[in-house]
Amino acid sequence: MALASSVKVPYMAYLRVYEPLAAFPEPERSHWARYAKREDTPTAQDEQRRALADLLATPPVPVPVHESADAFVAVVDEVTCVCPWRTRLRGWQALEELTELLPASVLDAALPPVVRLQAATDYERWRERNPDARPWIRGATWHVPVRWFVLFDDDEREYAKSDQAPVMRYRTPMVQARRRVARALRTLRDALEEGPLIEGLVDVGRWLEEFHPRSLVELDYGGLVHAVPEGQLAEDRSAAEVAEGLAALRDGDGERAGVAYEKLSQRWRAVRERQFSS
Repeated sequence: MALASSVKVPYMAYLRVYEPLAAFPEPERSHWARYAKREDTPTAQDEQRRALADLLATPPVPVPVHESADAFVAVVDEVTCVCPWRTRLRGWQALEELTELLPASVLDAALPPVVRLQAATDYERWRERNPDARPWIRGATWHVPVRWFVLFDDDEREYAKSDQAPVMRYRTPMVQARRRVARALRTLRDALEEGPLIEGLVDVGRWLEEFHPRSLVELDYGGLVHAVPEGQLAEDRSAAEVAEGLAALRDGDGERAGVAYEKLSQRWRAVRERQFSS
């Protein structure tokens, strides 16, 4: 298929939760049990290509008509866990965020108001029927939010080269992720005033509480591996730098915390600036 070979994934990173099959009610549990046995489960690139194909249509389709029946699969200690794509739900949420990120003229050119209005109406009706719905996947464009690194330890970092693209990710048990969020919040509130960093971490913590305690949490650099030179990617120890900054704050060493934060900020500032290069 021409699209699959020519379209590159956007420069996005992802925070995902994989839940054990026991977390899902029937008949969804049986669906995922059968699905996980497939040998050809799609990849993150497949998910992105399908979304891009919808946006290339005329008129564009910002939100799929039907919810995806696909998921990412992981086996943890012989327990099968799945991370449903929920592409339709995430499409609605992304559309809401676009109104805050793009000027009205740009947004109107990309997605006509009538298209956005219909999507918003559909989402409102859907939410009335599904008030407790939440996505298993969060995304960030051109960077990895600092708060995401709080969930992981440097020992959980996985970096590997491949014929197509490097893989950079962290994986940790849900219990560890929640514990680290709680400890980081105590540290930050003792050392700093309320602000975006604390608010963002509180939001992530509340999101994690929605899932089964035996879930797996994953931070995947996704398409960002195409935006960072291979040497820099291999040396990236962002989670370690976040842990160093938090440890410094706990020790009352603001200067050491500032050095760790500045090192982290410089790395991700350089990545974000690449979006403006030709």
